[in-house]
Amino acid sequence: MSTHPQLTGLTSRQVEESRLKYGSNILTPAKKESLWISFLKKFRDPLIIILLVAGALSILISFYEYYGLGHGFAVFFEPIGIFIAIILATGLSFFFEYKAEKEFAILNQVNDDEPVQVIREGNSIEIPRKDVVVGDIVILNTGNEVPADGQLLEAISLNIDESTLTGEPLCHKTVNPDDFDPEATFPSDMAMRGTKIMEGHGIMRVTAVGDHTENGKVFEAAQIDDSVKTPLNEQLDRLGKLISRASYVIGALIVAGRILMYFIDPKIEFQWLDFMAYLLQTLMIAVTLVVVAVPEGLPMAVTLSLAYSMRRMLKTNNLVRKMHACETMGATTVICTDKTGTLTQNQMQVYQTDFYGLDNQRLGDDPLSHLIEEGIAVNSTAMLDHSDPDRPKALGNPTEGALLLWLDKSGIDPAKLKESCTILEELPFTTQRKYMATVIRDASGRRILYVKGAPEIVYSLCSRFPAGATKGAVDSRLLEYQQQAMRTLGFAYQILDNDTAALEENRVVADNLEFLGFVAISDPVRADVPDAIKETIDAGINIKIVTGDTPATAREIGRQIGLWTTADSDRNIITGPEFEKLSEEELHQRVGDLKIIARARPLDKKRLVEALQANNEVVAVTGDGTNDAPALKSAHVGLSMGDGTSVAKEASDITIIDNSFASISRAVMWGRSLYLNIRRFVMFQMTVNVAACLIVLAGAFMGTESPLTVTQMLWVNLIMDTFAAMALASLPPDRSVMDEKPRSRTAFIINPTMWRAIVGTGALFFFILLGLLWYFEHTNLESLTEMFQVPFLPENKGLSPYELSLFFTIFVFLQFWNMFNAKAFATGRSALHFIHCGEFLMIAAIVLGGQLLIVEFGREFFNVVPLKPIDWLIIIGSTSLVLFVGEAWRFLRRTLR
Repeated sequence: MSTHPQLTGLTSRQVEESRLKYGSNILTPAKKESLWISFLKKFRDPLIIILLVAGALSILISFYEYYGLGHGFAVFFEPIGIFIAIILATGLSFFFEYKAEKEFAILNQVNDDEPVQVIREGNSIEIPRKDVVVGDIVILNTGNEVPADGQLLEAISLNIDESTLTGEPLCHKTVNPDDFDPEATFPSDMAMRGTKIMEGHGIMRVTAVGDHTENGKVFEAAQIDDSVKTPLNEQLDRLGKLISRASYVIGALIVAGRILMYFIDPKIEFQWLDFMAYLLQTLMIAVTLVVVAVPEGLPMAVTLSLAYSMRRMLKTNNLVRKMHACETMGATTVICTDKTGTLTQNQMQVYQTDFYGLDNQRLGDDPLSHLIEEGIAVNSTAMLDHSDPDRPKALGNPTEGALLLWLDKSGIDPAKLKESCTILEELPFTTQRKYMATVIRDASGRRILYVKGAPEIVYSLCSRFPAGATKGAVDSRLLEYQQQAMRTLGFAYQILDNDTAALEENRVVADNLEFLGFVAISDPVRADVPDAIKETIDAGINIKIVTGDTPATAREIGRQIGLWTTADSDRNIITGPEFEKLSEEELHQRVGDLKIIARARPLDKKRLVEALQANNEVVAVTGDGTNDAPALKSAHVGLSMGDGTSVAKEASDITIIDNSFASISRAVMWGRSLYLNIRRFVMFQMTVNVAACLIVLAGAFMGTESPLTVTQMLWVNLIMDTFAAMALASLPPDRSVMDEKPRSRTAFIINPTMWRAIVGTGALFFFILLGLLWYFEHTNLESLTEMFQVPFLPENKGLSPYELSLFFTIFVFLQFWNMFNAKAFATGRSALHFIHCGEFLMIAAIVLGGQLLIVEFGREFFNVVPLKPIDWLIIIGSTSLVLFVGEAWRFLRRTLR
């Protein structure tokens, strides 16, 4: 039968009616995309779209050449290569994200069959959590997770950990309106789904289940995909549009120019059939140029760079789930962080003890030390879990747990000390009384009263005070601790005669208590956080703390980490209720100034993120609780903590395994370095394409075919460029990127310096290659050692297979050495600086080896013949001038600074 006869609970019929009306106590899971849809979404990339267009045009040309002109099957190599590039780029991106998604799948498992004690039809029974309905009477005991939202009918010394919803680790609950906390995030007589009973017990009537609970609303908000475009996507969009427009314009110019040449050439007599054939050839040249202009390797290069960084970031405690998050961290302008567990250690600890008469505040074998130890051990509702001998864990009230951990650290076992005594009477803590008391009989048979609570209350109960414990001195010391947002507890004791009354009518009546002293307890700031905060602020990133704590506590933590300064005022801090009242216009004007939101509710952080995004900020959000999930989802980058809730991890893009803000700072450094590496590759690849396009363009007006075949261009654009991307992505992160401000979101990925390098170097390569092409066409060259020695022919005799092989190899090695110049871009260092660049050198060696193999063994497929060893040496040596001229230019710039 129920132990609460006045509460009969619901009948079976009422349970069914309630379930039909209000639903089941299950959170509706997020709808998962099929693998097929996830893969197809990869084709939305702007560069992939350009490749698809180029591939389609290439297929049309190949069919015409195969069926109309009778060429061999080799004409299909180009479209096949383009589509291989598309499949590789999309497939790699899909594979890496799918692999990361599988690692996260375990986090989504929710146990809805956990037993819950309820009263139904007058009986106390256990039912699965999913069967709880609105109106159920639920019995709550220490250690239980609250199964649904409900109003408390009874609360005995009830303290609930609401950190998963509000960030507040301990909230006192009561049914007495006089004791309600007006600053509490949720009413003092409400218990919320997903929170945990830390001590005491109670009874509640369920008011909301499943998706209608606060936890459910947060979970639902976390599923909304706001489709926030990342800065890199925006940059690649613009780059894709630029490449497509430029290639279409140049293609149109080729068509117009060649048609004009046809009509103004006096040697040509106009005939419709000849003109149509000429026009078709012109269109094929134009389409070929469009295909050459598209950097086929760029999508795969970006994917490989992101995937490579994804793997490397794991070594710095950043488990990346969404590939774009690697780079987006580098563009971040604002980080919204919670306090508990990220900035602080999320473990209450004794900061300082002030026990009067205790030598050096260290426990010993003296009577005073024994009284302090015994008073802490017996007058407590907490206990220690020693399942991990190296790291004991406090169970129950975290403040009391901190005292037990302090004893344990001092070599004292609180459990054994408590077992050696007999507890005679107890008076639990209440917010009204603000103290707790326990009467025990110790091992020697003495009756002792121990009191613990708010220091000013405990002090007022005492009649005996040790030397130095004046009210003024105590109050002054307490004020110091309170200004540092610390919790303080005072202690007193009295050895009782057998007939002395200690507790009556729920209060202490003993009148000879002696004040022992007090302790300051805090959740310490992580040791590495202040330096990480300074580094992040120096990097031009704004930090905003969003917490469920009081304004005073949040402000003090802000001061300790270096965020809150003497220059800050009330305009820089706001409470959740005040934040909620701000109009959109007021929020837009004030959001940039805010540093702290205290007493924040679950959706306040999401609104903050959206307001910052509306101001064109790139926002990263940290969080470990269910309350953080909507903001994590809507931010450009969501950063969950390693020990956070599964809902938070599911909504995030990166999980910080060690929970430290310092790892977030490292993620920013990685992101900025990655973006720099991507820019290096873009500069390298665009230089290749500028040179190739100009050769095709020159050939179109000179009446010669391109000396570079389709398969050769595919080797350069797909294989060589992919390895170059890997080489540049392997460059180690550079701490100097943290000395710069975040890049402008509207700034183009190619800056003026890069444009000069791309156009200047590309044009230089073009003139070198054009000169070689003209020279090779007018000589019979069998080795580069014969240059300027063989007779010059007045007529264009075309290119021999050996000359074509020389031309192709020179083209590749010009790009090869330019890769080293790209490596040195924006570093201020020499390209020959190879510390921590072993992978770059290894990949460069693979590219070099690949070119040797292709020329020596590629034969008909690559339209090449083997070169003489002396020619290899001449090509490698002469083209290396690209690197050394670049080195001389960089040295000159460093000298002139």
